[in-house]
Amino acid sequence: MMRFVRFAVLAAVSSLAASVAAAQQPSAFTVGPLQVPAGQKASGFIDVPAGVDEGTRIPITVVHGAQRGPVLAAIAGTHGYEYPPITALHRLRTTLDPQALRGTVILVHIANLPSFLGRTIYYSPIDGKNLNRVYPGTPDGTVSERIAHAITTEVIDRADYVVDLHGGDGNEALRPYSYWMLSGDPALDARSRELVEAFGLDHIVIDRDRPHDPAGSVYTSNTALTRGKPGITTETGQMGSNDPRWVEMAERGMWNVMRHLKMVDGDVVRPGPIVWLSDYEVIRSPVTGIFTAAVRDGYAIAEGGLLGVLTDLFGEKVQEVRAPFAGVVNYVVDTPPVSEGEPLAMVSRIGPTPR
Repeated sequence: MMRFVRFAVLAAVSSLAASVAAAQQPSAFTVGPLQVPAGQKASGFIDVPAGVDEGTRIPITVVHGAQRGPVLAAIAGTHGYEYPPITALHRLRTTLDPQALRGTVILVHIANLPSFLGRTIYYSPIDGKNLNRVYPGTPDGTVSERIAHAITTEVIDRADYVVDLHGGDGNEALRPYSYWMLSGDPALDARSRELVEAFGLDHIVIDRDRPHDPAGSVYTSNTALTRGKPGITTETGQMGSNDPRWVEMAERGMWNVMRHLKMVDGDVVRPGPIVWLSDYEVIRSPVTGIFTAAVRDGYAIAEGGLLGVLTDLFGEKVQEVRAPFAGVVNYVVDTPPVSEGEPLAMVSRIGPTPR
């Protein structure tokens, strides 16, 4: 009799342990056509059907952890000429083990495939629009707007945290930095600050001027913020280079974020003291012409300091382009052609450190 009771108790304990394990095991995770069981990863495409113009597709990977945890979205290739984040997410796809992962990582490898394949800076070769200016998009708009709608509904709406990875476009000499964008919600802003500090770039721009309307979020990571989710933007790379040092910065940043969120084991690798930047200004070209930079990325510059010289298409000087205030050059256009309204440089004030 005692032996039967002992077996019954053991069976009950085993059954309870199995029930607990089942409760801890997450269910399958769905993004677009992918339905990924716990502890596995899969790759595929989110289709963007043809509409008023041709369609496209978005290559993604879902790494669905064996244990429960947050959902992190990493979006690369919003601008198709920014290669290091794309390569970094390819590496992450290979090295991230779903059996050791708590939670789920959605990797958007190339958000803007038309721009990537067309080797275009800023704009889509199909509709001439900047994908990072049309969020949250619309299902019946042009291709950039339809891409933005697909990423909003299939990726950002399913995520708890969003990292929008950029790399200095094909014309920009850029010193790596990231954006901490303020939503106006102190609790959300604190979580975003933790995220951007964890990513590990030592220059962080404080951006207070992003839209607050979810229906007009405009920017990728701001779409997360307007939906109450921490989101950051990072910049690692320049001039269309896919140099390993830029790739490694983006890859290391994503591992840092996952460590910060307790999705993987290990400590966040801090960069040392952070240089906080604020009140940035993007200086835009008043005309179509030729720009010759007089500074490099990361240079300190005085108020009125020379950023470069703008000439017309005959090489005649139009004007000198000067810094509106003293600060740091985040990036400067370092290829000759510029169109009216396009950026020439970005300058930020130094400090103060936010409380």
